[in-house]
Amino acid sequence: MLSIDPEKCSGCCRCEVQCSFFHSGKVGRSGTRIRVVKVEGKGIDFPLVCQQCEERYCAKCPESAISIGPYGQVVVSTVLCTACGICENLCPIGAIEIFEGIPHVCDLCGGDPRCVKACTLDAIAFEPDIMDQVSLATYKKKGAKIPPGEKRLGFALSSTDRLRQKWLASTRG
Repeated sequence: MLSIDPEKCSGCCRCEVQCSFFHSGKVGRSGTRIRVVKVEGKGIDFPLVCQQCEERYCAKCPESAISIGPYGQVVVSTVLCTACGICENLCPIGAIEIFEGIPHVCDLCGGDPRCVKACTLDAIAFEPDIMDQVSLATYKKKGAKIPPGEKRLGFALSSTDRLRQKWLASTRG
């Protein structure tokens, strides 16, 4: 499981670059499986990645193109996938997105996540022995077809709320 420490993230996007290059041989945000959500007005940079949730919404694929790997990671079969977009719509935090007909979601680089190696500030850590599953049920909006970018923003804001409160308290006291 990947753990994120938003207090350490500078927003440099090295994690995105390494992820994209590893998976596609190209550098760019469109091919990455991790997204740095930048909330400029609040001074937040939050690397968002699949949380390997207990609900496994994305695994409800009608084509059985999504399975769960040995580290709890989501594995997409490009042979079985029809790019119907159901997995993208079901993910409540926008961690899966269809790009060029393929669902892009963190697969932990097969157990050697490149984003962790790229992050020189230790904002991302890989803990393969921790299989705690987080529930994302509170983020699920029934029947809502919210674009992945908006879902990511909502998750980033709620995940960093405590951090923002800490920063505000330190400026007042």
